Amino acid sequence: MAGVRKLDLEESLELGPNWRHACHALLYAPDPGLLFGRIPLRYAVLVRRERGRPLPALAIPAPFSRRCRCASELGEELGDAAAAFRVERADHRSSRTVSDRHVVTHFYVKRLTLEQLAAVEIGAPHAKDHGLEVLGLVRVPLYTLRDGVGGLPAFLENTFIGTAREQLLEALQDLGLLKSGSVLRL
Repeated sequence: MAGVRKLDLEESLELGPNWRHACHALLYAPDPGLLFGRIPLRYAVLVRRERGRPLPALAIPAPFSRRCRCASELGEELGDAAAAFRVERADHRSSRTVSDRHVVTHFYVKRLTLEQLAAVEIGAPHAKDHGLEVLGLVRVPLYTLRDGVGGLPAFLENTFIGTAREQLLEALQDLGLLKSGSVLRL
């Protein structure tokens, strides 16, 4: 994406008032389950389907505002289960500017229990913004099927909002949520 620059949180918050700020909070949890009784899931990672493009695009659960207000807005987008955890400054991973749009994306990562994550999934359709801004949640497939296409490679072919795809891949690699080399085949 042209005009994208990575910067630290403090620097991004000092940008002028003509910059809009979007906060993306990747929610994940360890998942001991098996897909088809044989493919280890290892982790569950949520993204949301969102309006704003001709086809619904994928983004990480995120409020869009003048200043990043993840904690106050997650409940509007994800429902009451978001009250069980707080996305805090310590969860911040990176910020990026998209200069041609005067947008700063702040990326947070929050580890939950599988029960908390499941509660978010169950409660999200009852959230204030469901059906308006948010069209639903989707789990990221953290595996590649034998055909080399199914799973994560096919998932990454979706249209993502802004820098969400890059932030997702960076977090999956940095947190060790993917098996070694699985992204290299993409």
